[in-house]
Amino acid sequence: MKSYLAAAIQMTSLPDLEKNLAQAEDLIELAVRQGAELVGLPENFSFLGDEAAKLAQAEVLGRESEKFLKTMAQRFQVTLLGGGFPVPASGGKVYNTALLVNANGEEIARYKKAHLFDVNLPDGNTYSESQMVLAGTQIPPVHGSAELGNIGLSVCYDVRFPELYRSMTIAGANVLFVPATFTAYTGKDHWQVLLQARAIENTSYVIAPAQTGWHNTRRQSHGHAMIVDPWGVILADAGDKPGVAIAAIEPARLEQVRRQMPSLEHRVFT
Repeated sequence: MKSYLAAAIQMTSLPDLEKNLAQAEDLIELAVRQGAELVGLPENFSFLGDEAAKLAQAEVLGRESEKFLKTMAQRFQVTLLGGGFPVPASGGKVYNTALLVNANGEEIARYKKAHLFDVNLPDGNTYSESQMVLAGTQIPPVHGSAELGNIGLSVCYDVRFPELYRSMTIAGANVLFVPATFTAYTGKDHWQVLLQARAIENTSYVIAPAQTGWHNTRRQSHGHAMIVDPWGVILADAGDKPGVAIAAIEPARLEQVRRQMPSLEHRVFT
């Protein structure tokens, strides 16, 4: 594993595939111009709005999202994560799918979101992801790269389930992706502390691309795409506007933290 720059992209996606992909391309280019070699796009990067409309367009969204990721990764010669897009599944539902693509435009890891966001929030918004999304049943994959480290995938609501990240860490992960569309209501209290917790307890880097702002008249995202180091230090924060959080992933820092705080070696229960 070498030292390199990683980027967590922050978007305000809309119910418009073409506009979203154009925005994503601009932000990928911005990240690459700043030296990023590993780039992550947030959950719902290609479409965010009415869920029924997303389901109706799922086949096109899935096909075009995957094509876009492979094209961008090859064009900009980066490893690229698409943090969540719909892929048709059985029963008229979709999988919320994260896809990791290498610089040759080849798929190297795929994860179907396991924990679905079915929540009634005090601000009056109700989210019922399971109505249209089929939950994945597999532990997220860990992709081993000699240059970029061992990369684990997750999506948004997964961040509240620490056992998911511990399973990836046991499998060797030291760079954890948490692409998200975190609500403004929950994000102000929980987003940062959850990311720091996952980094600290697994002594791993956390890269968290995010959605921000208003996507329609009711749905607002928290923003603050972040990169967090293995000690829980926030290395980069994109704030509340579309943009990019960029920071160095340093193997020496990873080794230092794991040496000074060898909690992974002290586990009693597995």
